[in-house]
Amino acid sequence: MHHVNHFYGHAAILGAWCGLTDPQPRVEGYLQHGWNIGDGWELHARIEGRDPLLVWSDQTRRRAWSLGRRNVFVLGAPWAYLLRMAPPEPAERHGTIWYPFHGWEKQEVLGDHHRLADTIRAVETGPVTICLHWNEYTAPRVRRVYERAGYEVICHGRRGWGRRDGDPDFLHRQLAALRRHQRVAANRLSTAVLYGISAGCEPAVYGDPMTLADEDQTMGGAERVRRQWAELHGEQVHLATARQVAHDELGLDHLASPDELRALLGWPGAGEAG
Repeated sequence: MHHVNHFYGHAAILGAWCGLTDPQPRVEGYLQHGWNIGDGWELHARIEGRDPLLVWSDQTRRRAWSLGRRNVFVLGAPWAYLLRMAPPEPAERHGTIWYPFHGWEKQEVLGDHHRLADTIRAVETGPVTICLHWNEYTAPRVRRVYERAGYEVICHGRRGWGRRDGDPDFLHRQLAALRRHQRVAANRLSTAVLYGISAGCEPAVYGDPMTLADEDQTMGGAERVRRQWAELHGEQVHLATARQVAHDELGLDHLASPDELRALLGWPGAGEAG
């Protein structure tokens, strides 16, 4: 069982869909943990054995197949299951939730946050909430740029690493935040933007896309994303088109039933001992 299956509480969400109470149910396979333009995993990821590769969408399955992956199954993003299980959204939305491109435990993001804060101010007309990844949220030099610019700054929590320090309520917190906002925006098309669209936000992608230290361009990087998903870039985006893209990329038509998911993930059936 790979530890990334527990990022953002993914395994727990799928377990809840199946009626399990274990907060960290064992997943037999490799579960895609974020949207990307490859086969669902990090570039050059080592996947061993014949455990199933569990991807969000048919597009990702086709890319994985073309790259030599086999035993690939489409089950939809864990986020899609959360949307089905979550309570109805509030009636009123205000302002924009903005997700600056972020680094992670092994790569720092490189870019001018002061310039990005100025760009956001020039575009957005309502209140803005800046949501930082944990890496940047705990770095005062980054967080204070947005605080001093007058923005509310939040963080959804830690995704965890090695099955430690993860926040199982991460996506629940993110969904609640998205449902409070009219718009979702970022300087790169990302998982958060697709989540925001599916949660009812109007999307935008603009500003300096920034880079990661030693960013691997094997799959085409940010430039390929801008070419392939050009319709999702800009300060204003055609909403119907954005909704269809998010629908497809998150695999909203591919949700498995609880019985199907139990069989695929190696979990006991309803009424069986676990």
